[in-house]
Amino acid sequence: MDGIYVPLITPFDTSGSVDLDALHELAGSLLADGVAGFVALGTTGEPATLSEAERDEVVAVCAKLGAPLIVGAGGSGTAATVEALRRLPSGVTAMVMVPPYLRPGPAGVLAHFRAVAAASPVPVVVYHVPYRTGQALDLSTLLEIAAIPGVAGMKLSDGPISGDTVELLGAVPAGFPVLGGDDAVISPLLALGAAGGILASAHIDTAAFVELYAAWSAGDVARARPLGRRLAGLSRALFAEPNPAVIKAVLHAEGRIASPAVRLPLLPASPEALAAVARFRDLNRPGRS
Repeated sequence: MDGIYVPLITPFDTSGSVDLDALHELAGSLLADGVAGFVALGTTGEPATLSEAERDEVVAVCAKLGAPLIVGAGGSGTAATVEALRRLPSGVTAMVMVPPYLRPGPAGVLAHFRAVAAASPVPVVVYHVPYRTGQALDLSTLLEIAAIPGVAGMKLSDGPISGDTVELLGAVPAGFPVLGGDDAVISPLLALGAAGGILASAHIDTAAFVELYAAWSAGDVARARPLGRRLAGLSRALFAEPNPAVIKAVLHAEGRIASPAVRLPLLPASPEALAAVARFRDLNRPGRS
C-alpha cells in the first residue's frame, strides 16, 4: 500500500440515483493518470446517505477495476463493525475508523481493533481522524494499534504535523504503511516517510499528485517542494466547503460527471467556491509567470 489512493466520490445522475457508469469511467480516468488504487465508501463517497444496496453496488463496480481497493466499513460498535467486514468481498482491504462519538478511551480503542482485526476476513487499515471521531490518540496507542496482527496500515488524518507525527513515521514497524489523509499537508508527510496518501483532492489534477509522490520517493526536493506548495493551495480551495461538494462541482464543470449533486445533509457547493478553484488553477497553471 503505497502511492496515491483516491477516496472516490459517489456520482449521482440528474434524477438523484447513483450513476455507476460515471463511477466506472471516473475511476478509469484516475487509473490512467497513475493512481495506485482507490477507497470506496470513504467519507468522500457519502456512504451515510447511501442505502445498503447502493453501497454494495458501488463496491462491486470498484472491485472490477483491477486496482487495489480499500473499502470503508464499520462504525462505533464493535459487533456491527465485524458484521460489516464479513460482508465485504474477498481481495479488498477494509478501512475502519477509530470508533466515532463514543470516545471509549485508548484502552477501549485498542480492545476494539484487536477484536475487529481478529474477526475480519480481510486486512484492516485503521483510520485515525480525531476531528471526526472526537478522540485523539497518543503516540504509544497508535504504535500499539500498528502492532496488532491483521492491522495492515493506517490512514493518518490528525491535522497539523507535530513532533508525534515525526516520531510515529519513524517508529512504525518496517513495512507498515502510514498513508496521509490530510490533503493540504501530504507533501511534508511524504517527506517524513509516509507511504502515500488517501487524497480526495487527487480527483483533480491527479497526475500532479502522482508526480508529487514520485518526486519525494526519488528524493527530488527541488521538484517536490514547489509542487507540494501548489497542491496544498488547491486542496484548501477544494475543501473550502464540506467535502465532497466542491470536488463534485469541479468534476461536473469539467464534464466528468452528470451532476454536482450531493445528498442531504450536505449541500451543493456555492458558485463562489467553484470560482475560487477555477481562479486558483488559472493563476497556478504551469508556465504562468
